[in-house]
Amino acid sequence: MGEQQQQQNNTDNEDAGSSSTTTTKNPLSARELEWANNPPELIQQHQQTNGSIIRTRFPPEPNGYLHVGHAKSMNMNFRLAFEKLNVPMEDRRTVFRYDDTNPDAETKEYIDSLYQDLTWLGWKPEKTTYSSDNFQTLYELALKLIRKGLAYCCDMTKAEMEIQRELAMKRALARNVGKDPDLEAPVPSPDVLPGRNRDTSVERNLEIFQKMKLGMMDEGSWTLRLKMDFESSNPNMYDLVAYRIKFTPHPHAGDGWCIYPAYDFTHGICDSLEDIDYSICTLEFESRREPYYWILWALDMFRPAVYEMSRLNLQYTVLSKRRLLKLVHNHHVRGWDDPRMPTISGYRRRGFTPDIINSFCMDLGATRAANVIEMEKLFNKARTILSDKTQRAMAVLSPILVTITNWDENKDQTMIFEVQNSPTDPSLGSHTVELTSTLYIDATDFRMEDDPDYYGLAPNKAVGLKYHGGNLICDQVISDDENGKVKELKCRLDNTPEKVKPKTHISWVSATLAIPCEIRVYNHLFTVPEPSDLWEEELNPESEIVYENGFVDPSVKDLVDASFVDKWKSNQALQFERMGYFVVDLDTTFDSKTGQGRLVFNRTVTLKEEVFKKKATNVLSKQEEEANTARKLKQKADMEAKEARMKISPKELFQLADEYKGLYSKFDPETGLPTHEADGTELTKSAIKKLKKLQDKHEKELSKWKK
Repeated sequence: MGEQQQQQNNTDNEDAGSSSTTTTKNPLSARELEWANNPPELIQQHQQTNGSIIRTRFPPEPNGYLHVGHAKSMNMNFRLAFEKLNVPMEDRRTVFRYDDTNPDAETKEYIDSLYQDLTWLGWKPEKTTYSSDNFQTLYELALKLIRKGLAYCCDMTKAEMEIQRELAMKRALARNVGKDPDLEAPVPSPDVLPGRNRDTSVERNLEIFQKMKLGMMDEGSWTLRLKMDFESSNPNMYDLVAYRIKFTPHPHAGDGWCIYPAYDFTHGICDSLEDIDYSICTLEFESRREPYYWILWALDMFRPAVYEMSRLNLQYTVLSKRRLLKLVHNHHVRGWDDPRMPTISGYRRRGFTPDIINSFCMDLGATRAANVIEMEKLFNKARTILSDKTQRAMAVLSPILVTITNWDENKDQTMIFEVQNSPTDPSLGSHTVELTSTLYIDATDFRMEDDPDYYGLAPNKAVGLKYHGGNLICDQVISDDENGKVKELKCRLDNTPEKVKPKTHISWVSATLAIPCEIRVYNHLFTVPEPSDLWEEELNPESEIVYENGFVDPSVKDLVDASFVDKWKSNQALQFERMGYFVVDLDTTFDSKTGQGRLVFNRTVTLKEEVFKKKATNVLSKQEEEANTARKLKQKADMEAKEARMKISPKELFQLADEYKGLYSKFDPETGLPTHEADGTELTKSAIKKLKKLQDKHEKELSKWKK
């Protein structure tokens, strides 16, 4: 960190231990703590290493695929933070670090995907590192803390630690309001608080920790904890776990370790080891400032400046890795790269480009204010960028065959038309379309019953035909005898001077020349803008509608060959006229030379205005009908389930509601809250507290329902 920047960092942290409303000139300053102050010798060492360079880091955990929230973080760490600090381009450095300390959740697939997504978005790190490469150093630093009497080995179970934590929180709360903690939350035994292992000798702790490392202790039997502060108001200071025993090989480090460092212990140390100046994270980590700086203070290591920004909350989206994993594992989506997923891979497959994503994130900026971003902002950004770069083509999703009955009368006319690939950019060139005696038009462009507000084709009505210049008039409708669906239209061309001026011109493709394709139309993954705790019930049954029998005009043939399709690159994007922006999907096997193979498109976004809306059921595709039926059935089932749920009192919720039946065996007679699991195990106070929140939420929903 440059000298001026480092002095500013220490100025920001002068008043120790508590929040401060003092404003500073540093746009990345945050809550101040005494442990964050670097002594002069550490500042000097850091300046000798970094000089004028300012360094940030992007440290995702490889336990899933990167999502759009990570894209916001990348934009902040690779660009926006430097702009806020007015750092010259030549002095900007960002480290890409795999925060890979949990082998149970991490895989080679995730490790590879993180790098591919970062590269695709165009970010170029100074270097790529792994937290696991520091395992030996981290272990030696843990030994240092033990020798200083600041870490100890602990055999308390998870349940015992929860009881200890809750007791410490109650005592801290009592102190904060001026009450006696010994009266409000008395300590039943020193074995509970501060714990039976806290005063173990250094020699004994070193012996146990060595046995943990050698695999001589059972998994889960011992941890290494930091001797922090049980009187703090911050629960993250209640002797955090620094190491756990896990007999799991590591996907990067191999099988050389059976003890693994925790995130809180690791990431601050790695920041310091990598000479990071600004450690940027999201606001849910704000309360972890204390352990972050305490650990570096205890180890006498350089302390980077920590800045927390609001996380990205996007409408109709979930970004929790737990929920994203559930979407994949429960087959609600095709996989991590499903176009409905908010992952970078999903966005890429849907047709969003690096320019779209990075520009969207840049527009969002980085503040500490929490808000929910409208999905339409991302869609509008996509439309703006794709509009200037994509070739136009005509296509139909749900085709209706049109036979031109007076074709012979018009055979002397030119039926091959030159079309600009882009109406605004001549440099993109042009292509030709050929009108033939049989066409396909999209089912949305035809209705059996006309309407004054409807501009499309209807019986005995004229509509313009794009690029031809004349009108198409429907004289006869041929329907399927079994289901009444429109099967074919008998139409004629009218290119006479006396023709009626049409209200619109519809698109079409040649029935003999068009390329068959599958077109997948994507909508919001959820039916509500902000999915709730019942998010799986709020999934949109129409989030994906597949048109298996679509057609696209042959002008795109050489652009959509399967040999061009790549999982890790942006694939060919097109604008289907009057429909939206589409991209070639990974499932494509189409061979442009033979015309064989499957051609699949995904809709990225609609155009700004959708001209026609379908009303007549006799032109709906099979997929739309099935989706509509599924939606109606789900709505009916949801309503019935909600009505049944609203008949349950809050006290009876955990005994009668379907999702809780059989989970608990005993209940509090006054509140109805469960006290024991089905197998008789007593619930912890923390678990009961969570259930109380669910009960309170049900009570509020019940009150609204009755109104």
